[in-house]
Amino acid sequence: MSPLSPSLGGIPVKWRKMSETGTGAFRNRIPTQLRRSLPLYAVIVVLFFFMLNAHVFTLSPSASSIISHQTTQKALNGQQADVHGFPKKIWQSWKVDPYNMATRDLDTAKTWTTKNPGYRYEVLTDNNDMVYVEEQYGPQGINRPDIIDFYRAVNISIIKADLLRYLIMYAEGGVYADIDVEDLRPIKRFVPERYWDSLSEIDMVVGIEIDQPEFKDHPILGSKCMSFCQWTFTCKPRLPVMLNLVENIMTWLNSLAAKQQVHLSELQLDFDEVISGTGPSAFTIALLKEMNRISPQGQKEITWDNFHAMDESKVVSRVLVLDVEAFAAGQGHSDSGNHNARGALVKHHYHASNWPSKHPRYAHPVYGEVERCNWDLACVQKWDHDVEAYKSLSIEEQNKIKELRRIELEKQREQQLKEQEQAIRLEQFGEAVRKAEEEQKRRDELEREMKERMRVEDQALKPLHPEQAGSDEKKEGEGLIMFGGRPVPGQEKKPQEKEQHQADGEEKRKEQNGQQPVFGEPAPAQGPFGGL
Repeated sequence: MSPLSPSLGGIPVKWRKMSETGTGAFRNRIPTQLRRSLPLYAVIVVLFFFMLNAHVFTLSPSASSIISHQTTQKALNGQQADVHGFPKKIWQSWKVDPYNMATRDLDTAKTWTTKNPGYRYEVLTDNNDMVYVEEQYGPQGINRPDIIDFYRAVNISIIKADLLRYLIMYAEGGVYADIDVEDLRPIKRFVPERYWDSLSEIDMVVGIEIDQPEFKDHPILGSKCMSFCQWTFTCKPRLPVMLNLVENIMTWLNSLAAKQQVHLSELQLDFDEVISGTGPSAFTIALLKEMNRISPQGQKEITWDNFHAMDESKVVSRVLVLDVEAFAAGQGHSDSGNHNARGALVKHHYHASNWPSKHPRYAHPVYGEVERCNWDLACVQKWDHDVEAYKSLSIEEQNKIKELRRIELEKQREQQLKEQEQAIRLEQFGEAVRKAEEEQKRRDELEREMKERMRVEDQALKPLHPEQAGSDEKKEGEGLIMFGGRPVPGQEKKPQEKEQHQADGEEKRKEQNGQQPVFGEPAPAQGPFGGL
């Protein structure tokens, strides 16, 4: 820099010498081109340092994604969440979008937007679910390509549905509900009022679905007798329990595929495997494990005993657990109450729950499925007794019972078919009646419009008769006087004047017809002013 530059022009000479012997003198010893390249050299050195120590700064995809997204969780939540971090968004998934839903599905879905106008609402379908997973778990999101590949390979619809809800709730959080779940109360009511001031200490809200621990040792019902409800729940984003669920499902299905020696897309599962692998049982096991993980050290292990026969909701390890009536009312078991109760928050209609037909439960050849007992203890005990007694029979006796059962089932199926056909006919008849009524209303309306139009046209084209014309002229002439042969409004004639006017008119007609007035009678007035 020249001593004549503006930055040095005002510096005293004694200070100039000091600057020239300091950094200025040092800079003058370095070539100009080298000085200009120093920042570039510094950047290269820093990059080289990072390359040599890459192992220190690199984490596994899952760990790095969790850390990075936990860091930005507050910012993400702030965009669509309340002050406590619960995103104000409702999620559902179904085969088709709302424009193509059946009426019953659409009516049920509308309850969520009607009762929660301040919430965003989104439905993922078979046409856009893959796009969502790729966006959320791709390089610009959580960066888990293994999850994307796994989800793409799964070919079982119910497994895919369970997997998708966990992926959604981990990525964005909010409220998830199956498409056949009706919202009875605003989402705000999902949290009892006594917890409103401590929502920052709650990460998740779930309800109990089945609370029948007396069946825990049953060979079929044991794995399903104690479970949280997963057809409706709400949580904050990036909860480890949701990602753990996804990873557990991946490990489980991959091991099953290896055991069956088939590709992941060719797996065959039964009902119990679905329930325990991805459904409520898996959901419950993962939640209990997470509760114990974050509970204070030295605290007693958290088991289903903490939630059996709950009289009111409670918070356990940052999870608000509601009683069975909240999300699972009207089941007829587990003391679930009914949907008219004040504590009932949703109503599950089950019209979308046809997947057990593709993944059947265990059914005894004679006594059928034990689940038909709907957790009634006496019914289950009778089923167990009959099954055990059947085992002790000879082959001939078993075949005889099978034949009797087959005949009974045939009769039941015939009756069901008749009832189904009758229901279809009634529905078709009702639809036909409704359409006929609508068509008749439309015809009646058109007929009324046609009649009114014809009446107006006939009135306008109707010919006038002489008598009617005279009477009309008389009516129009009332209240008028003649001036210069033209009617002048404003004055009404008195009765005497009307009679005189009629007499004058008669005399005038006689005169025009050649009749002369009688001699001796006064001449008639010529005009309205006495002959002037």
